[in-house]
Amino acid sequence: MTLVWSPETASKAYLDTIQTCGLSSKTSAAEFLSAMAAGYNAQLIVEAWKKHENGDINITTSTGLAIAVKHTHGKHVCIVTDEASRVEYVSAMQKLSADVSLPEVVVGEVEEVMRKKLNRVDFLVVYGSKKNFTRTLSSVKLSQHGSILVCKRINGTRLSWKGVLDAKVSVMRAVILPVGNGLEIAYIASNNYDGNLKSRKNPKCWIRHVDQDSGEEHVFRR
Repeated sequence: MTLVWSPETASKAYLDTIQTCGLSSKTSAAEFLSAMAAGYNAQLIVEAWKKHENGDINITTSTGLAIAVKHTHGKHVCIVTDEASRVEYVSAMQKLSADVSLPEVVVGEVEEVMRKKLNRVDFLVVYGSKKNFTRTLSSVKLSQHGSILVCKRINGTRLSWKGVLDAKVSVMRAVILPVGNGLEIAYIASNNYDGNLKSRKNPKCWIRHVDQDSGEEHVFRR
């Protein structure tokens, strides 16, 4: 996996997100994902945004991702389902802080936008259920340098990565974290492929990965 972790950049994004969003000492998804995206120097962050089922418009995670690209000098794209959602989302983002740049907001079906407009995604955040995530992954084109996929759960469902990813895709690591309503995260290995999840042709090999925080060495069969 070629994603390289920068603790200094991650720490800056983490603290900036807390300051901007006024978050408490209890860790939330916003500063965690901001630190992760910034720490791995994500150049293209894509967020398939969705309003909460109870109608709440939560843009703290979006704010954290916007702060992350400020540190990485990358690009943040937010996909919304319709024009009404776009207006609500943009309005909420603009009210939060003048220091946070508005992401590129695209209206449309997530899978269509992914297929036609976005290539080499480094960091993907999808809200909601396994169905939403599966539909998104059917058309996403991941970065050849490795990608991080995040399902920000709303309804408490639990994913099986084998059920939503093609069997040929190399998942370096998958974790479930009790942050917010739950985060499910997969680290995808770097590949020499054309970006489509279905087209992987690399032979099996051994991959060595060192955890930059703990110093532990992990070896994976791909």
